[in-house]
Amino acid sequence: MTAPTSAAGRAADADRLPPARFAYDAYTWKEIAHLLLNLPVAVLGFTYVFSVVLVSGVLTLTVVGLPLLAACLLGARQLGKLERGRSRALLGVRVDEPTPLPLARGGGATQRLWMALKDPVAWRTLLYDFIRLPWGILTFCAVLVSLFVLWPVLPFIARGLANVDRAMVRGLLSPSDELERRIAELESDRGVVVDAAAADLRRIERDLHDGAQARLVNLAMGLGLAKEKLLEGQADEHVAAMVEEAHGEVKLALQELRDLARGIHPAVLTDRGLDAALSSVASRCTVPVRVTADLPARPAPAIEGIAYFTVSELLQNISKHSGARAASVEVWRAEERLLIQVRDDGRGGATLEGGSGMRGLAERLGAVDGLFVVDSPTGGPTVVTAELPWRDRKE
Repeated sequence: MTAPTSAAGRAADADRLPPARFAYDAYTWKEIAHLLLNLPVAVLGFTYVFSVVLVSGVLTLTVVGLPLLAACLLGARQLGKLERGRSRALLGVRVDEPTPLPLARGGGATQRLWMALKDPVAWRTLLYDFIRLPWGILTFCAVLVSLFVLWPVLPFIARGLANVDRAMVRGLLSPSDELERRIAELESDRGVVVDAAAADLRRIERDLHDGAQARLVNLAMGLGLAKEKLLEGQADEHVAAMVEEAHGEVKLALQELRDLARGIHPAVLTDRGLDAALSSVASRCTVPVRVTADLPARPAPAIEGIAYFTVSELLQNISKHSGARAASVEVWRAEERLLIQVRDDGRGGATLEGGSGMRGLAERLGAVDGLFVVDSPTGGPTVVTAELPWRDRKE
């Protein structure tokens, strides 16, 4: 889906056009053609709107009224698409197409019907076509008369009238910037969440297979051999060594399972909260880390977990790549946001490019309506600021 163009970008369309002048250039002829076409197009649009309102209004007393209105609204979307294409070709107005209605995912027939009836894009298109008839008559007559009477100044008249058309298209036929942006973000975030969950499952499976599972297999084999020797009556030092080795495998497997559980969700985070959990992960960092957490209450478990793993990943990066001598972690609440700032005095140069771990963190925070900003000039220091929505914990 094409990202929605900003309002400032669309407003600058007219600024990119050359100024109107007495000479008839290509831009002037395109504007004249657009203004002359306004009348037939406006008649078509007004007729469609009048038919929709009249027929659908009468038939709303029957079972076919609302489905017919919904179908007419879907047709209005197509009229809006044609008008946007005409304005794009003749006026140079760069207006993105609105997001198609997700009728295929709309559930039952009633939900799809309601989705079409409350479509703001279609209703704004109907309003656009309704008010265009008098304007189309005015522009057609003004341009046609000016071609024979006021032709020396027609380029300036055409530019002024065309700018009104541009404003109408931007105001009524362009998608809502905020709504379209949020739709695009949510669709992207949904994919990020699914990919992140799948990656976590693969990591857990790999860690179990390569770590604890392999050790438990070795343990079972060692205990089996020791059992055979004991049944044969060979209770010698070799059997004791095998039992001792099996005991060591058990301890290592338990440690790996504890590490894996900590990677899924650390017990200290559940029991004692974010402050204690961050102090615990900071103690395992190879760089001295000062942790400051100023939270009046604990946030929701999901937000608390994301904050913990964000800091954990950043501290791992500091240990492996920064060359820092000291680092700090600050966590506080500002209105309805949870803010995290991690600093280090290392070599800097951290970026979000190239599919790095930093980029993965930014995508995960973006999936929950968070922000992730990296300020890391070459030579340091590095300051990473993360922002999450605050949600109260429900006991």
